[in-house]
Amino acid sequence: LSFSPSLLLSFSPVPPRSELIQQCITDQVVAVTGAGGSIGSEICRQVIIQQPKKLVLIELNEYSLYAIEQELNQLKEAKGLELDIISILGSVQREHRLSTIFSTFKVDTVYHAAAYKHVPMVEHNVVEGVRNNVFGTWYCAEAAIKAHVKNFVLISTDKAVRPTNVMGTSKRVAELVLQALAERQKDTRFTMVRFGNVLGSSGSVVPLFHKQIQQGGPITVTHPDIIRYFMTIPEAAQLVIQAGSMGKGGDVFVLDMGEPVKITALARKMIHLSGLSEKHDQNPNGDIAIEFSGLRPGEKLYEELLVGDNVEGTDHPRIMTANEIHLSWPETHNLLNRLDKACHEFHVDDVIELLLEAPAAFNKQGETPDWVRNA
Repeated sequence: LSFSPSLLLSFSPVPPRSELIQQCITDQVVAVTGAGGSIGSEICRQVIIQQPKKLVLIELNEYSLYAIEQELNQLKEAKGLELDIISILGSVQREHRLSTIFSTFKVDTVYHAAAYKHVPMVEHNVVEGVRNNVFGTWYCAEAAIKAHVKNFVLISTDKAVRPTNVMGTSKRVAELVLQALAERQKDTRFTMVRFGNVLGSSGSVVPLFHKQIQQGGPITVTHPDIIRYFMTIPEAAQLVIQAGSMGKGGDVFVLDMGEPVKITALARKMIHLSGLSEKHDQNPNGDIAIEFSGLRPGEKLYEELLVGDNVEGTDHPRIMTANEIHLSWPETHNLLNRLDKACHEFHVDDVIELLLEAPAAFNKQGETPDWVRNA
């Protein structure tokens, strides 16, 4: 049984605007970092249909790169598309390699989807989370400027808004870096796009609940009242591409995720769609129980997509723009240098202090459960 997102979500996808989809892609050279990930791979699928000259896949995980390369080559054959697909194995933490790749292939547009996104995983591995999410974004952006890339789009998250965890804060700092670079220079146009959870992405609740139902339960939900915003992977990717075409430089766009979904309601819906019943006190002979496991480190009951009341509409019904405070380049550079030193020395407490000091509205909760710090 597969759970189609339309059964689980009550939303109406807005048809994409072809001019916004084509603007940064058609007849151009496009690079996607994190090309093998849930969002990165869907951006690749959408990009290829718009007929770029070349598509450069940048991915750290060898198997993920192999899998997306196979899939895109099949798509290319099936649709009779003329383009080169170039698979680059490597990390976004290596600036010189990135600028070499961008200039060698004369890249016009970069979609930067490479990141560590699992909240508890980054809480347990603070330095690597900051290295990948903050420095990976900075190095990628500097490489793009050096190689005269025209457009650079960062995939961001609703967890960057008043973050309660290191992952969200690292993504907000990545936004601050790009906002400062957008002021420092005007040749490369930087755009950031925030959205909530995507249904069916790696490690998201739908595949997890599906597996728990197949195993006879229980379904584990962290808290009875927890809510999340969801959209489908294809819709998120289409909106990211459209928002990326709308930016003037340094813009933070926020996708309209529709109404938030109560996770317990989602679990119940999946039990019923499986033809089973929920087991609880009133129905002791039911099939699948729902158990509450408690909020995980750094987890919120509800995500806020927007900071404060500074959000305005655009001429696209599902894309809004957020006006955020940001730092000058010298201030940002100073923060990055201090963060770099703390990461290099594996001083987790110093890293946390610097994240708290940055204008990222980090609202830290409790001790950071970093494995190495606490060993």
